[in-house]
Amino acid sequence: MASASLQFFAFILALFGVFGDIAATLLPNWKVNADVGSNIITAITQMQGLWMDCTWYSTGMFSCTLKYSILSLPVYIQAARTTMVLSCILSAFGICITTVGMKCTRLGGDTDSKNNACFAGGICFILAGIFGLVPTCWYTREIISNFLDQTIPESSKHEPGGAVYTGFISAGFLLIAGVIFCSSCFKRQQGAWIYPPKQHHFPSTEQESNAGYSLKDYV
Repeated sequence: MASASLQFFAFILALFGVFGDIAATLLPNWKVNADVGSNIITAITQMQGLWMDCTWYSTGMFSCTLKYSILSLPVYIQAARTTMVLSCILSAFGICITTVGMKCTRLGGDTDSKNNACFAGGICFILAGIFGLVPTCWYTREIISNFLDQTIPESSKHEPGGAVYTGFISAGFLLIAGVIFCSSCFKRQQGAWIYPPKQHHFPSTEQESNAGYSLKDYV
C-alpha cells in the first residue's frame, strides 16, 4: 500500500512536470530586458523566447514576432528547442507507460509486467528531466555571461524570465518522479535476487523402496 501511494505521488509530480515542461517550451519569456533605457515610456517589457520575441507596450498592446529562420539563431537556442521538445515527448511517453504499470491501476497484466512498465516510465521521466535541465542551465549561463559583459550596452542586457524558472522546476519534478518509479521497482527485484524462494527436495519413495529391496536381497 505504501509503494502504491508513493507511485501515485510520483505520478502527480510527473504530471506537474509535463505541464510545466510544455509551458516552458511555449512561453516567450525565456529572457526579459533588464533596462529599456530611453524607451521606458513606449515599451514596458521586451521578452525573447525559443520560438518568438514579444514586446508589451504601455498602451496595452502586445506584439510578437516569430523566429522563422533556424540557422540564424544562436547555438544555445537551437539546442534548447531540440532538447525541450524531446523532453516533452519523453515525459508524455512516461505518463502513458506509468499509467499502465502503476499498482493502483488494473492495466498491464501481471506484477512483473507492471514493474517493468513502471521502470521504463521512470527511465523516460529521468531522461526528460535531463533534457529539460540542460537547456535551462545553458540558457541561464548565456544570459548571465552577457549581463556581466562590460562591452554590451545596458539596453541589450537581459535577465532570466519566468519560462527558465518553470523549466528548472519542471525538470526537478520529472527527475524526482523518475527516481521514485525506478527505485520502487528496483527494490522489489533486488529483494527477489537476495532472498530467492527456498526449494525443498524430498527423496523419492520409489528410490527408498528400491534401496530397501536391494538391502534385503543382499542380507
